[in-house]
Amino acid sequence: MRIVIQRVSSASVSVDGKITGKIDNGLLILAGFEHADTHEDLEWMVGKITRLRIFNDNEGVMNLSVMDVNGDILVVSQFTLHAKTKKGNRPSYVNAAPSNISIPLYEKFIEMLEDSIGKKVEQGVFGAMMDVSLVNSGPVTIIIDSKNRDL
Repeated sequence: MRIVIQRVSSASVSVDGKITGKIDNGLLILAGFEHADTHEDLEWMVGKITRLRIFNDNEGVMNLSVMDVNGDILVVSQFTLHAKTKKGNRPSYVNAAPSNISIPLYEKFIEMLEDSIGKKVEQGVFGAMMDVSLVNSGPVTIIIDSKNRDL
């Protein structure tokens, strides 16, 4: 599982001009799933996301988590996070899980995040052509990969 986290002051996702998810202060998470992802990957990722200290404290130091600031979360599925670009100029997505694997993982990921933060997680529409708007606060953008935990 690979994610891109962006600390935002606002973010929204829309499909065909209709907003499907919208947040103010919090995290926009772009999430991509691969064939080998398991429940353990989801658990690890949820723990990492909810404890990641990337919000400023009173001294302006990134020392607070999304839970500490009572922030919101917006999750958008993005299979292109698993693009392979080694050969040629057209990315290959062979590592991205097909929908019969990724949809249940995505749904479980949302459920686990909601359980962890104790409130609704906003989201896009899985597999749809989406327009994502955001105001990246900082900017703060972090990539996390459950298969490469050294990133």
